[in-house]
Formats: sequence, structure tokens, C-alpha cells
Amino acid sequence: MNSDRLSKAVVALTDLVTRLRSPGGCPWDAKQTDSTLKMYLLEEAYEVLDAIENSSPEDVCLELGDLLFQILFLAQLAAERKEFDFTDVVEKITEKMIRRHPHVFGETHVADAEDVKRNWAKIKAKEKDAARKTTSVFERVPMNLPALLRTHRLSERASRLDPNVANGEDIWNKVFGQFEALKSAVARADRALIREATGRLLFSLSDLTRHWGLNAEDLLRLVNQEFVESFEKTEEGKDQSFDDS
Repeated sequence: MNSDRLSKAVVALTDLVTRLRSPGGCPWDAKQTDSTLKMYLLEEAYEVLDAIENSSPEDVCLELGDLLFQILFLAQLAAERKEFDFTDVVEKITEKMIRRHPHVFGETHVADAEDVKRNWAKIKAKEKDAARKTTSVFERVPMNLPALLRTHRLSERASRLDPNVANGEDIWNKVFGQFEALKSAVARADRALIREATGRLLFSLSDLTRHWGLNAEDLLRLVNQEFVESFEKTEEGKDQSFDDS
């Protein structure tokens, strides 16, 4: 990596954002606020995911740039309010990552990736205790995450702090029991029970995938795409049959 090139590129992009927001810049950019940028930030993040799943390095590069632009823009808004700037953002995340990796930058020894996860959770909990800003390990799991991803993060954090919270067999028994509950609710045509049983089953299925090192959000995204491709092939076949007739 060329440090000089990187420095110039970051400064150039930061200056560009500042100019867009300055008098004589872009009228549309000048009107933007944190609230108006939220959805753009989310959309750009999902476009990065799409590019990654499509295995397109060129698209990943472009979409990461779009996402970075949103981050710089939000940092610029904060700088205008005298709250923080992009340099603060970079410095703080660098400090945090050093603190969260004592096995790399300190004297802590770890046996494997699971040890790293447990240490990460413990360090994070200590940071929150010191700040006294939160009362629960779950409070920093964003409410606006997609539901399946939030389920993954909630159960992940619980398992990191207490590895015995649920083993694979316990989780599987929950899945099986909740499937039976859903089956019973459907047989009774009880909409309220179906809603409750389905929600709990979805949570446990997500927990089961997490236990096996998978992510329900990713799995469902892949199946969604498989469904679209399969459906489109079926429709193409129908169109072809119509044309042949």
C-alpha cells in the first residue's frame, strides 16, 4: 500500500465533500441532514453486499467508494456542528481495534478464534461499564438491523458472554418443539398462535444457524436469489413454449 497515495486520496475526497457543502457548492448536498442520509447509508451498505455476493471485484470497489462517501458526508455534517470530524472517526476506530486485539498488540494469548470472540465480548463489556452509558449487553445491537440479522447478533452476544447459554442440542430441541407448536397452531387454524409460534421458530432457527457458524440473513438472501433465478427460468421456459407454438 502506498501511504502517500492513500493520504492524498482521502484528503482529496474529504475536500470534495467540504466543497459540496460550502457556499457555491451543490444545492442538493447543502440541504442534506443526518436524517435524510440514513436511508442512503443503508442502501449503499446493501449494494456492497450485492456486489460481494456477485463476486465482482470492480463492483465491490465502486460500492465501497459510495459507502465511504456517505461516511465522510456524515462526518462533515458533524464537523460543521463542531462535534467531531473524519480524523476523529479514524483515530477512534484505530484506538478501539488496538484495544480489542490485545492478542495482537498486547501480551494476551488466545487458543483460537472462539477465544478471540470471548475476549472481544469481555473487553466490550468492560468499556461499557467504564462509560456507564448502557445497562445491557444487547443495547448496542441496532434496532434497525434486519430482523434475522438482529436475532443473530443478539444470540451471538449472549453466547459469547455465557458459552453455556445454549448448546447445539438445546437449540435443536427448541427448534423441534417450536415446529410442533406451529404444526398444532396451523391444525387449529389459530392465527394468533401461528404468529407467536412462527416468530419463536424463526428466532430459534436463526440461533441454530449461528451455532453452526452460519448466518440466517445470509442464507435467506442466497435462497431469495435462487428463487428469483429459478422463477425467471420457469417464466423463460413458458415464453419459449408459447413462441414455439
